[in-house]
Amino acid sequence: MMEPQVRTLVDISQTPAAMQGHADMVLEHARWATTVFQRYDRPTTMAIVDAVADIAYENAGFYADWAVKETGFGVAEHKKLKNELTTHSLVDYYRDQDYINYRIDEASNIIEIPRSAGVIFALTPSTNPISTLNYKIIIALLTRNAIVISPHPAARECCIDAAKKLSAAAVRAGAPEGVIQIIENPTIPLVETFMSSEKTNVILATGGTAMVRAAYSSSNPAIGVGPGNAPVFVDSSADITQAAKHIVSSKSFDNSILCTNESVLITLPEVEKQLVQALRASGAYICDQDDVEKVRRFLFHERGFNIECIGRDATWIARECGIRVPGNTKILVAPITQIGVEEKLSREKLCPVLAMNVAANQNQAIALARAVLRMTGAGHSAAIHSKDEATAIKFASAVEVYRVVVNAPCSQGAAGYGTGLPPTFTIGTGFYGRSSIGENIGPQHLVHWTRMAYSTDETADFARYREIRPGHDGPLPIAPSDGVPGSTRSQKLNSPGPQSIPTRQDTALDIETRNQIRQIIAEELRDILKK
Repeated sequence: MMEPQVRTLVDISQTPAAMQGHADMVLEHARWATTVFQRYDRPTTMAIVDAVADIAYENAGFYADWAVKETGFGVAEHKKLKNELTTHSLVDYYRDQDYINYRIDEASNIIEIPRSAGVIFALTPSTNPISTLNYKIIIALLTRNAIVISPHPAARECCIDAAKKLSAAAVRAGAPEGVIQIIENPTIPLVETFMSSEKTNVILATGGTAMVRAAYSSSNPAIGVGPGNAPVFVDSSADITQAAKHIVSSKSFDNSILCTNESVLITLPEVEKQLVQALRASGAYICDQDDVEKVRRFLFHERGFNIECIGRDATWIARECGIRVPGNTKILVAPITQIGVEEKLSREKLCPVLAMNVAANQNQAIALARAVLRMTGAGHSAAIHSKDEATAIKFASAVEVYRVVVNAPCSQGAAGYGTGLPPTFTIGTGFYGRSSIGENIGPQHLVHWTRMAYSTDETADFARYREIRPGHDGPLPIAPSDGVPGSTRSQKLNSPGPQSIPTRQDTALDIETRNQIRQIIAEELRDILKK
């Protein structure tokens, strides 16, 4: 008689071997999907992108409410707008960009062939969970990449539901299964396993500084961001009323949870009184000295910033600080006399509290803006309100950032909404912020180009390349449903060329090949579990 099996209480799902096995299965499925995706032509790819964008747009409000309820951060109305902006607006911005067909540079005698990254491992934050998820999925699909999402645990449930909905929409539109996946139970060890896997081609990191640094240390290529701490300079030539409206609307947008929000307002003595009046008229409460001390003490403690304040509204923060403010208060303005490590309020604050400093003159104002960024936020964003183009150029040339928003709200403008910058929810901080990319991250960063370089001799003829039609024809392999090849669902592609129908012999060979692959993967997993 067989002995009864004894179950232990060890969570095997968190053992290194089990985590490695899980990561291998998910990433292998994604690798298969992106291999299939490479055979899709541009019209088919764009049809998939549009189908996903449609579903994401339709559910923007639903997931905005869910995200606020689950995380406690931000304003549902504003999150709905952000969720919408990362759908049709994002797709339309890149619609005319071709990341699928080869390009001919006749001036240089070069043919450029697009090469997708492959498998993208994407981290999403708790502060902007659904908008970041929408944005990363869409730029991955635009470049025919597969994507595996790791949601922040605080926004896990809404992200899982949204990712599954977008994945289903993509598959219905003809995408290979596994092109969009999400980790349902993310933990730091599991995320690190995915990030360090050789099957991950690139990491797209948006989140806390520690997680972004871990992505850069993973041994895989990583595109990450740094913290923000945007200074905003209101020059004496500015339209003061308009500047105040922009600053208040930006600082209160989604309760200042975007890292592009204005953090420290710097102005000049000759416009200080007028600016304070305009800020009050726009919904700001100007703190007195006692209020400033209360706010400083509540926002910052010995361990750093009080995370309970993240994404909270101004009246909640005032109430917690023991400050009485009007019920329609949008932001708290805290006047400070210095900027630097000694003044905690000159640090980044992901809440509607805006520090304000009055500089002696324009040169000092610019120097103070640079000091704000030296504390944190280097490479990120800054803003200026000025009618003097020379002043704007002087400011932008001095501050060490790669985005300077002029006469517009910085929260939205630096992220590409309401300005001509590329729409994004991942801000490259470049050399100043110890990042490899200084631009707003977009699909162009998820595809590289193989360049066929011909002699520059004038007799080189490229007419034949113009005649050749891109080879995106099938038939396509069968999609796996369980992480390894072998699903019964097949993918068919609307290619410009004729489609061939698999014969019975072809199918038999496919089954034999799939069974061999199954055996190999099973053996690999057994070896892993033995270690």
